[in-house]
Amino acid sequence: MLTILRKILLNRYLLALAAFGVWMAFFDKNDFFAQRHRAGELDELNEKIEYYKEQIQLTKKELQALDNDPAMLEKYAREKYYMKRPNEEVFVVPSTGN
Repeated sequence: MLTILRKILLNRYLLALAAFGVWMAFFDKNDFFAQRHRAGELDELNEKIEYYKEQIQLTKKELQALDNDPAMLEKYAREKYYMKRPNEEVFVVPSTGN
């Protein structure tokens, strides 16, 4: 029994396979830890993609509303760019941040 176990453990193909496995798992530039890190980055990037797709849809809806409704266009210009009519004054009150 011991000789069979020794024969298996000293098999050069098994030793080469074990050495290759250790090298690939810990020392290669694409080791296990790098793969886990890249998988985490990929998940973050996919979340960003979904966020930006949602933002694009919201912006398209807003643009469509601005193209079709002059009152909405005026409201947008007043709120975002602080535009005013010639006979008006605009007072900007900063929020308290609460």
